[in-house]
Amino acid sequence: MTQPPGQQPPQEGFGAPYDPQSGSYDSPSGRAAGPYGPPAQPPGQAAGPYGTQPPGLYNPPAQPPGPYGATPTQPGPYGVPPQPGLHSAPTRFGPYGAPSSPQPGGPAGSGGGGFFRGRRGAVVGAVLAVVLLAGGGVWLATSGGDGTKPAAKKSAGPEPDTSSTGKGKPDGKGEDQGPSDLRAEADGINAKRKPGEAKVLWLQEGGVDLPPNGANVYGPWIVGDTVVKAMFHTVSGYSVADGSRKWSLRLPAAMCAAPSQATADGKIVLGVQTGHGDQAICSALQMVDLTTGKAGWYRTFKRQGAWDLLSNPAMAINGDTVTIGRKTRTDAYRVSDGKVLFGKLPGNCQPFGFASGPVAIAAASCQTAADDHKEQLVERIDPATGKVLWKYQVKKGWEIAQFYSVSPLVVSLKKGDEWAIIMLNADGTYRSQLVGGDENYKTQCDTDVASDGRNLDNCLGAAADDKTVYLATKPGESDPTNKVVAFDLASGQTKWKAAAPAGQTLMPMRVEGGRLLMYLSAAQNKGGGIASLPPAGGTPQMVVRHPAAGAEAERALFDVRAAYVNGRSLLLSTSLSGIEDGDEKRAKSLAVFGN
Repeated sequence: MTQPPGQQPPQEGFGAPYDPQSGSYDSPSGRAAGPYGPPAQPPGQAAGPYGTQPPGLYNPPAQPPGPYGATPTQPGPYGVPPQPGLHSAPTRFGPYGAPSSPQPGGPAGSGGGGFFRGRRGAVVGAVLAVVLLAGGGVWLATSGGDGTKPAAKKSAGPEPDTSSTGKGKPDGKGEDQGPSDLRAEADGINAKRKPGEAKVLWLQEGGVDLPPNGANVYGPWIVGDTVVKAMFHTVSGYSVADGSRKWSLRLPAAMCAAPSQATADGKIVLGVQTGHGDQAICSALQMVDLTTGKAGWYRTFKRQGAWDLLSNPAMAINGDTVTIGRKTRTDAYRVSDGKVLFGKLPGNCQPFGFASGPVAIAAASCQTAADDHKEQLVERIDPATGKVLWKYQVKKGWEIAQFYSVSPLVVSLKKGDEWAIIMLNADGTYRSQLVGGDENYKTQCDTDVASDGRNLDNCLGAAADDKTVYLATKPGESDPTNKVVAFDLASGQTKWKAAAPAGQTLMPMRVEGGRLLMYLSAAQNKGGGIASLPPAGGTPQMVVRHPAAGAEAERALFDVRAAYVNGRSLLLSTSLSGIEDGDEKRAKSLAVFGN
């Protein structure tokens, strides 16, 4: 479906911010909030800067902070510097929703953990046919859906039990020997390089014996000169330069969830299973130091009730806090020592997932009388205490799907097969909404790819800066060429479109140094790479051009996560499986390119 010509969404907001002092929702302009509330900014006017130092992100003052207020080091209203993550981006993204005026303590919305269910690796996708909902101002859409092998360094660590503070120890048994050496293949590709093409620095196989249905692959996390990936019961760190294995850690059980980002000092907390076979559930946490490969604290957490047990966990790291959200609640722990920070919060609205990064932005669900979980909130929460600093209520029936960005705040919403994208100011007030035009759009997120952990902040195909939101269009069935569309952040209107090279697909990753960075997919006899566009658009320019001779190896990677760090591009398969036993060990898992 397409948007009716000439029709535009209303320039009214979608709800007023929640005042934690008064316990009410008030319009910042002083006017009473109508059904949708007045805009926080005049139409078409960009939000002002938020260039003040935050008053203690983890120890908030008695008065709730206003706008995020981080001293800007990158363009963007919040000025939050990038953090290492899935796409090495500081932000994550998610669209939708026209919220009505919220009511304090009102009914609770639908839960989190993921909106698209299906077989592992099947990209249901956020593929959109965009139209305007009459009178609602939202989009409607249909969802479419060489390394060498040094000896592993074994680490002391926890052995799981069923207590909430149980100590455990990765058993070290049945250690995988790791991937085979693919240096000869990489050298063969490099010998055929053309002028301007980067080298294949290294290729890697899966190298881990997996169960019959395969497994998700978590990461990559880049810590200094180490790139880390995690799969099944093994976490391994490799030299970014040559792929040699620095360390490998066998966990006490199979992984079931992981945040998209680690802490600033390279610590991460992984979700691991307890129980066996069909009785295994994702109810334990294992801290790992990604620099050394040493296991830290281990603990289990309780999962109770049908909503909780049936929902997939969503994990995030905000400063020294790790959260693991489910449909009805989020539990938070200190990364450094595993101390419980908060659990179920007061009231009937509970966060079910956060976006990783310096600012803790959460999706919350409110329990309604009908128990349908169809009222939801976007919240800013103090990650050390769980205190809600502001709330923004999404229109009833719409669900928070993803956070495409937290700086600026870009939120993806869904309602059945319908899709919308809204932008909020740093204080939680409505800013604008994207007007989709006649294009179909596609993003690739954790909710589309993984069957276990369903994070809300891990999307390829969307990016934002302080003035613009960028989305990838859906490639055609007969022609895989797509476009990148730029939208004005203040008005939601289209600014420009840029086409990918013939037969290839461009997927926005992040904005860095004023230019949009994108992953360009490989095609037959065409290597992929990292491309860029300036703020005014134009023809994409290659930053790292992958060799055409390596196109087959690149295309063998499955639904990749792409990262670009220090002049190198890294591609990681999001899941591995095989038809015959051992296929998954030989399947391409990771490829690194550079000069």
